[in-house]
Amino acid sequence: MLLPMSPTDSVFLSVEARQRPMHVGGLHLYRPPADAGPDYVQQLFAAWTANSAIAPLFNKKPVRSLLTAGQWAWEVDDQFDIEHHVRRNALPKPGRVLELLALCSRLHGTLLDRNRPLWEAHVIEGLADGRFAVYFKIHHALLDGVSAARLLQSVLSSDPDERELPAPWNVRPPRPRPVAEAVTEPDERALSDLPAHLLRSALTVASEAAGLPRVLADTVRRGLRDETASLSFSAPKTIFNVPITGSRRFAAQSWPIARIRQVGRASGSTVNDVVLAMCSGALRDYLQSLDALPDSSLIAMVPVALNARDLNRESGNAVGAVMCNLGTQLPDAGDRLRSVTQSMTEGKQVLSTMTPLQVLAMTALGTGPLLLQSLPGIQNVARPPFNLIISNVPGPRRRLYLNGARLDGMYPLSIPFDGQALNITCTSYAGDLAFGLTGDRRIVPHLQRLLGYLDDALGELEKAVA
Repeated sequence: MLLPMSPTDSVFLSVEARQRPMHVGGLHLYRPPADAGPDYVQQLFAAWTANSAIAPLFNKKPVRSLLTAGQWAWEVDDQFDIEHHVRRNALPKPGRVLELLALCSRLHGTLLDRNRPLWEAHVIEGLADGRFAVYFKIHHALLDGVSAARLLQSVLSSDPDERELPAPWNVRPPRPRPVAEAVTEPDERALSDLPAHLLRSALTVASEAAGLPRVLADTVRRGLRDETASLSFSAPKTIFNVPITGSRRFAAQSWPIARIRQVGRASGSTVNDVVLAMCSGALRDYLQSLDALPDSSLIAMVPVALNARDLNRESGNAVGAVMCNLGTQLPDAGDRLRSVTQSMTEGKQVLSTMTPLQVLAMTALGTGPLLLQSLPGIQNVARPPFNLIISNVPGPRRRLYLNGARLDGMYPLSIPFDGQALNITCTSYAGDLAFGLTGDRRIVPHLQRLLGYLDDALGELEKAVA
């Protein structure tokens, strides 16, 4: 049976190539419960591979044929093999986190098999401290990184004594929703109002679209003046902005959010501003160590969620992009933080003057050139639209458990693009902020050093605001 695939999802399959795997991933690090036996991980793996009740999302594969008119569609896999998708791995001695990250780097650089559903889960044991890990990857055509993280979290529990939790890919009985989250089914009266509702929506969209030329002109004007907007014309060429290969290197580390929040309170900055300033200092030191620091500042594309209050509207939400000036040319950590804070404040203020439609349109305009970076030779004749993507995704605040095993850390693995060889994604969890650095193995050498530079940058920021 063929199932439709949205045009947006099909794009992620169409642009994928060996040098551009289009899957997102996550690494979870667990500590077994105190009463766990030596076969705890083996039992977990056996339970995960024994349940044959697979959720529909995880049992469909992509197809393209004459029957689909050459377009991508989904097809249920009637030969689903759970042991292909759920695998058991052991780290070589000495079983450090370094060996774990090296394994995840190799797994993340491997394409998913398009003849099967596009996901894999790897249960990893052999860490010297007795912990185990789960690396999960899923194609962006199925889920984005935020949705994948939420899916993994949904099968964890805040109760350390709860057992027999299902795997993320298993069919689960529906849980009752809280009243505030309940979905109201439309009744006949609501359906009778539908034409008028559609008419009002059409008039709203038309009125918003009418303002797009003005917003476009303002955005271009700000970009040409090197002011913060959804469009940048000032990103310098760096070692990151070149064609990429298919090999990946992954590095990860967590810092207490309390340290980051304290810097923000002392400087009047947000947590995200401090995160960006940490990245600015780390990138400055890293590029200086390679004698590759540009004279002008690096520009980061930063996704921001704007709620109704930000948009000065009664309802609705939008996700926009701010091209943040990282201030990497500034030697002082305090000056870099002030540069980042000013840039992000101005960028969000500009977006707050737009409607959701205009925010989406300007974001598409600013990030659209990223798709052109795969064209041969384009990096040699054009500036990059930005130098890297830095995103910060809120995660669970409470400590979570998997069948009694405590989740010690969760680290995101993202997608480098052609012309964007480094991606920095952060997620919060139980009082910590985890940085996941995903880079091209050949183009971004010694990626691990960036972790040390991030730690140095946070220390410098603490001194600057003391």
